[in-house]
Amino acid sequence: MISGHLKTGDTETQQKFMEYIKPRKIFIVNADLGFSQSLKGYLTRTVKHEVQYFENCEDCLKNITDAPEIVIISHFQKSSENDASKGIEILEIIKKNYPEAHIIVIADHEGYGTAMQTILKGAEQYVIKDKDTFEKITVMLNELN
Repeated sequence: MISGHLKTGDTETQQKFMEYIKPRKIFIVNADLGFSQSLKGYLTRTVKHEVQYFENCEDCLKNITDAPEIVIISHFQKSSENDASKGIEILEIIKKNYPEAHIIVIADHEGYGTAMQTILKGAEQYVIKDKDTFEKITVMLNELN
C-alpha cells in the first residue's frame, strides 16, 4: 500500500502516485451545489472516480442502494421537509444499513464535540472546510487504498 502526504504543486509525483489509486464510487451530500461540483471536478481530475452529488439527505438515501464506497457529508444538511435533517442523522442511517461505507464529514467550523460525535457515530474523518479542504479529502481517499 502506498501512503503518505503529497506536497501541493509536486504534480509529477502526484500523477505517478495517482496511477496506483483505485477509482471509487463516491456520494457527496451538500446543499451547496457549487461546492459539490467543484469537489467532484477536483476528485476526478486524475482518478476517474464515479461521483454523484445530492443537495439533501432524502435524495442521497433514495440512491443509497447504489452502494457508494465513500460518502462525503456536510454536517448541516438541507432537507426537503420542514424539520431539517442533519449530517449526523444520515450518517447513522448509512452506517446502520451499509457499515462498509467510509464516511467523511465536512463542517464549516471547528467543534470538537461535534467532531467527536460524528466519529462515535461512524464517520472515519471530520474535515473543517477551508482553502485546503479538497486536498485533505484527496489525501484521505488515497489512504483508503
